[in-house]
Parts: sequence; structure tokens; C-alpha cells
Amino acid sequence: MKMIKAVIRPELLYEVMEALEKEGFTGITVIDVVGRGREGGLQVGEKRWPEVAKVLLMVAVEDDKVQQVVSLISRHAHTGMVGDGKIFVCPLEEVWTIRTKSREVRL
Repeated sequence: MKMIKAVIRPELLYEVMEALEKEGFTGITVIDVVGRGREGGLQVGEKRWPEVAKVLLMVAVEDDKVQQVVSLISRHAHTGMVGDGKIFVCPLEEVWTIRTKSREVRL
């Protein structure tokens, strides 16, 4: 299993979520975050913002679904401008359900 973490523009959140849900990826966690990339923030004219508002999506998937989810997020979060975001793929060792106190064998 893998945990896919995508930092995207907030205005594209619902487009990305709809695309994921349409393909059957309904388990999505969304967190409002702020941060900056290599550019060190955003500058428009004389005004500078050292941190920029983004959204962090987290989706746990089976290994064979990673490329599909990365492609969906990439396609629907892309504007071609600086600040489109990043996608991180991390190993996911275990998943536990709090209500049942049981270990998930599949997602």
C-alpha cells in the first residue's frame, strides 16, 4: 500500500476530488495548509507572500493503483503556472480502523 500526498491549489480541490471519486477513489483526506516551494513564496509586483495557501490531499491506495491516482491528480491540478504543487508517494505499512480496532487487510 502507498499513501499519496498531493499539495495542490485550493481552487482546484473539487475538480481533483470529483475526478478521483469518479474513478472509485472515495477515501480522501483534505487539510488546509500553507507553505512555499523553491521560489520562496509568491511575489506580485512589490508585494511578497512568504507562505501560500494550499490544500493537502491524502489518498491511501494499493500499489497497482498509484500511477492511476498520480495521473488523475496531475491532470486535474495542472495549470502550467508556478505553484501547481507536488505529489509525494510514501510507503504505507499498516492501516487500522479506530471503530473496530482492527487492522485493514485491503483498502
